[in-house]
Amino acid sequence: MSEKIIVALDAMGGDFAPIETVKGAIEAIKVENSLHVSLVGREDAIQSELAKYEYNKEQISIVNATEVIEMAEPPVLAIRKKKDSSIVRAMQLVKEGKADAFVSCGSTGAVLVGGQVLVGRIPGVERPPLAPLIPTVDGFALLIDCGANVDAKPSNLVQFAKMGSIYMKNIMGIENPRVGIVNIGAEEEKGNALVKETFPLLKACPDINFVGSVEAREIPYGAVDVIVCDAFVGNVILKLYEGVGGAFVKVMKASMMETARGKIGGALVKPGMKKVMSKFTSSEYGGAPLLGLKGLVVKSHGNSTAVEVKASILQCLEFKKNDINGKIRESLSTSEL
Repeated sequence: MSEKIIVALDAMGGDFAPIETVKGAIEAIKVENSLHVSLVGREDAIQSELAKYEYNKEQISIVNATEVIEMAEPPVLAIRKKKDSSIVRAMQLVKEGKADAFVSCGSTGAVLVGGQVLVGRIPGVERPPLAPLIPTVDGFALLIDCGANVDAKPSNLVQFAKMGSIYMKNIMGIENPRVGIVNIGAEEEKGNALVKETFPLLKACPDINFVGSVEAREIPYGAVDVIVCDAFVGNVILKLYEGVGGAFVKVMKASMMETARGKIGGALVKPGMKKVMSKFTSSEYGGAPLLGLKGLVVKSHGNSTAVEVKASILQCLEFKKNDINGKIRESLSTSEL
């Protein structure tokens, strides 16, 4: 890749900023020479962290922003009032064409509001969805939507299915992604009003490989590649995923430490357990893109370390290289909902 890609990073966003955000940026530019990261935030704090590293100065720049949007602040008010915040300044870079992508570990609400208000939607996109990859036994599936549209319409879900299919085909290399709508049973007549109305629309859509309903218990087994739902359902699935994973590890550790035999057995299975647990982390794939915007906006976990920050930045390279926005724009312009 020879074309320079500029990523605007919210250096002040997240639980461990700017320490982990700056470190993640440094690690990312070492992977790709064509990458340039604009660190947006309080210049003195960023400079202090950069001083710890040896790096190519041509690949890193600082955009000073004196304000920070905190997690608990009302998103709409914060975007309006804090014009010099790291989130607003970084998104302005994307809007003005001075950056190709934006990455933040900060306030999800502010990122969602800023993405739509500042960056803007691709013409034809009704509602941009937040779409993270979640682990399955076979790899990963795209959960769309998980946090942007709690109250969605059937036409929104159809667009989610189209955008999710484009993403999985071009970023994850799945030629004909299987699309399923989250439901409480496999039968077409089951579900709430939203699911019942959306099902036949997805079934009749020629742009996607719709395989029908998917129950929550089937998701970890990789039943589908694109999991379509409104953000309320998606967020519950995502949080339950995280909670069950953490609880499983905690219970296993406690069980192994109860007896001497358990401790010995634990030591023997530890390498295998680490390998298994590594499959159930999405850190290597970065954050959740807010699909359907004119520029790329990626939201990473608030507790992200440099590993996740680096992955989120590098994720932007693949998104840009494969022209995901262009493919979404083309898909929506050549089909009817």
